[in-house]
Amino acid sequence: MNQDPNMTGAPIPRSFDQLPRLARETTAENPWPVSVLSQKFHTAVEKWPAAWICGQITEINTRRAGSAYLTVRDDFEDIAISVSGWRAFAAAASQFRQGDRVVIHGRADIWVKQTRLSFIGDDIRKIGAGGLKEQIDELRKKLKGEGLFDADRKKPLPEFPRCIGLICAPQARAEGDVITNVNLRWPAVRFTVLHAHVQGAQCPPDIIAAIRQLDADPDVDVIIVARGGGAFEDLVGFSDEGVVRAAAACNTPLVSAIGHEDDWTLIDLAADLRASTPTDAAKKVVPDIREQCQLIDNAIRQMRMRISGRVDAELKLIEGYANRPSLTQPLTMLEPHQRLIDDARSRMDIGMRRIIDDASLTIEKAHASLTALSPQSTLNRGYAVVQDADGHVLDDAQRTSPGSRLTLTLKKGIVTATVDSAE
Repeated sequence: MNQDPNMTGAPIPRSFDQLPRLARETTAENPWPVSVLSQKFHTAVEKWPAAWICGQITEINTRRAGSAYLTVRDDFEDIAISVSGWRAFAAAASQFRQGDRVVIHGRADIWVKQTRLSFIGDDIRKIGAGGLKEQIDELRKKLKGEGLFDADRKKPLPEFPRCIGLICAPQARAEGDVITNVNLRWPAVRFTVLHAHVQGAQCPPDIIAAIRQLDADPDVDVIIVARGGGAFEDLVGFSDEGVVRAAAACNTPLVSAIGHEDDWTLIDLAADLRASTPTDAAKKVVPDIREQCQLIDNAIRQMRMRISGRVDAELKLIEGYANRPSLTQPLTMLEPHQRLIDDARSRMDIGMRRIIDDASLTIEKAHASLTALSPQSTLNRGYAVVQDADGHVLDDAQRTSPGSRLTLTLKKGIVTATVDSAE
């Protein structure tokens, strides 16, 4: 007998012959090994009858030829079962896609190695529309018709947010991804984190309440709704009509980061921006501090280059002005005007002289004419001008009488005489 160090000396039998035949015969001192219990489960399940089951395909893998592995979810409860099959079943299952509603015929089976219950299918058929994907697609068409997904409703994200509102599951990896990557890119930002259910029946009301609470907070600049990857049915809460309407009505810019890049939910269409992952959301809501510093350095360098170029251009302009002859020899500016004045004065002097000469000649001619006509010239030749007592020029002797007084004007002087006789 070997002893288990974790037990109080309880012997473990080596031979299966010594094992209890029935479960009720087992004891702490004589238990069944796991392999025995698993085999008994397998034997019991083999006796179960075959059955038809229905549900929706949430995961399907038919990549390996001749085999198919599916996860089928109940249409009403959050319960799923693994289904596998081979050959004809695998060939038929390869025609189906995630979201299809199907009925499957098969038998229950236990995989002894891990004591895991599964369903071995031998027939699979598609049933009518109305599956989860079809319901979501119908809701999408309805909300799109109301304009909830229109591009003109999208609000731009703030370039430098100071506070980010984050909605995620408690202790979720998505929370760490967002906060870590945001802090690496923009350490100055703050977070307001609200935890909520991100799957199941409680997911929609929690997400709606969290969106409304953060939207009412004036300190929150942008909201991120984040969840890691998961099966299609795990994400359906984010396609709830109430969640979509709350996202569309949110006045604060909202970013959806649900699942992985290939996953999609209706909140992605109503959000102002869709991020492929929570890490991608962190990169989109804040700038990279290194890039911003580089932009600032480049801007400062360009400003300095432009200022230096402008100063150099102004200095060259000033030097050009300073080197002009008008500034180095200011009197040169007056030379043209001085020459103009000198020429004008010269022309004026010549003109005045000509005018004076012409006037002098005219005066001389007039003086000669006056001299020739002047009585003084006659007097100069020995004649005299005789005037009576009244001052009248006497040109007729008959106008005088003896005893009359006469005045004689000579070349030089005046003589007074008395008439003795007149002939």
